[in-house]
Amino acid sequence: MQKLLEGHSKFLAEVFPRRRAEFHLLAESQAPAWLFITCSDSRIVPDMILGTDPGDLFITRNAGNVIPVTINDVDGCTATIEYAVEVLKVKHAILCGHSDCGAMKAALNKTGLDNLPKASRWLHHVEEAFNHRQPLNPAEGDSAELASLIRGNVVAQLMNLRAQPAVIHAIGEGRLTVHGWYYDILSGHIEEYDEEKKRFFPLLG
Repeated sequence: MQKLLEGHSKFLAEVFPRRRAEFHLLAESQAPAWLFITCSDSRIVPDMILGTDPGDLFITRNAGNVIPVTINDVDGCTATIEYAVEVLKVKHAILCGHSDCGAMKAALNKTGLDNLPKASRWLHHVEEAFNHRQPLNPAEGDSAELASLIRGNVVAQLMNLRAQPAVIHAIGEGRLTVHGWYYDILSGHIEEYDEEKKRFFPLLG
């Protein structure tokens, strides 16, 4: 806890005073342009990776960056998507998976779940990833199979995102664009899924 207390003290002493006017505006309303859907993994820090500020990203996270597709059910992720798209009117929805994802490791290896009944049930939402696995990249060595499945999960969850009623509505009105990303922790690079070519390409050339 000491690290957190020291960090907050530094924020109050150094950061907040310099950005007081900005936080004053944020205290009254928010108008994020991007909905960012990613994994709960502690190594994924969207504002650091993308250089964004408070108020820029509307974020929802869960194990495996899953978007559940169920009938007559409610969950935090899809409720967040609905609010972001219909109320906040975000212009972009980004589904971002990442390398070395623990949820996808568990889905691939089917191990370590004996004492995790809720996590085991949650992983049913990523089963479709196996039908969208991407070509193996030899440069990824022993991680190639896992990386292929993680990218496949991005594709599968992107399809689930497009199936959300609010997203269908917003895309139909021409006010929302959706994106599927894969973030590599080791290199820091992001790939984007091209839905026409059905493969991933570097986000930056």
